[in-house]
Amino acid sequence: MTSVQHISDDELAEIYTFAVQLGKDAGAILMNFARARWSDQGDGEQVITEKDSSVDIVTKADEDVEAFIKSAIEKKYPTHKFLGEESYSKGASRDYLIGAEPTWCVDPLDGTVNYTHLFPMFCVSIGFIVGGQAVIGVIYAPFTAQLFSSCRGRGAWLNETQRLPLIQNQPLPPNAPQGCVLSVEWGKDRKDKADGNLHRKVDSFLTMAAEPAGRCGRGGMVHGVRSLGSATLDLAYVAMGAFDIWWEGGCWEWDVAAGIAIVQEAGGLVTTANPPEDTHDAPIEDVRLGSRLYLAIRPAGPSPATGESARQSQERVVREVWRRVRHLDYSRPGA
Repeated sequence: MTSVQHISDDELAEIYTFAVQLGKDAGAILMNFARARWSDQGDGEQVITEKDSSVDIVTKADEDVEAFIKSAIEKKYPTHKFLGEESYSKGASRDYLIGAEPTWCVDPLDGTVNYTHLFPMFCVSIGFIVGGQAVIGVIYAPFTAQLFSSCRGRGAWLNETQRLPLIQNQPLPPNAPQGCVLSVEWGKDRKDKADGNLHRKVDSFLTMAAEPAGRCGRGGMVHGVRSLGSATLDLAYVAMGAFDIWWEGGCWEWDVAAGIAIVQEAGGLVTTANPPEDTHDAPIEDVRLGSRLYLAIRPAGPSPATGESARQSQERVVREVWRRVRHLDYSRPGA
């Protein structure tokens, strides 16, 4: 597999600077679309096209912003591969398309449903991948003016000035998932069938939220459950430390590439959502981009209460989550 060293530090720094500015410019275009909508005062009709379901939609903003980003990248880096949500969605294949070559993985508007309702949690997401690993991430939420960014070896940042996480070296709760904020999403698979993904997700939500004695003694008693409607921003908030745990299945690589880069650079852990048969001793490996199954744990410091290192405490929380969640079925060719 091609390694990150095939792109020099100077080249990576230049690409990062370009990606940050591209995210800002794309976010400004996206915000102009949003302003035009409320300026219509109800007289204009937002053009929405369904993809796979009524909650899987695309707008003109998605398509125009992706076209802008793609054009800018092709002009600056003509040899790099481009993978965007809208161009991918128009094809018949659902194969995993990221290889070893330098690849831009872009979601021009993550949180499209939020955008159509003018709920502020929508963003531009730009990931840069080398050797199958996300090494640069840029997430810009123009409505809230939050810019999350990272570059391998250069740290993760909020608005280019505040290092992530916001509270450095904060230990994870010793009795996690108690004391944690859990981030989840309902997803686009809404099939109401017994033991389908929707039912398994809801069952897992209940177990994580229930009192410790509930759910046959497996209740997680998390502090709170949050759903932003944007996987990309879920990951950004994990990197920031606002969310302790994010558990999700069904996302595509453009939903998570930038966010994974930022979480990992901030010191967080990202592994698979699906619990192994042996939740106690199974190895905890970094997630494979494109797996569609993700569990993220926020950056942490050593735990004086348990004597654990940061990584040990993160792995403990992974195992406690695995004990309480259901196996999800999101397969795809080539992943």
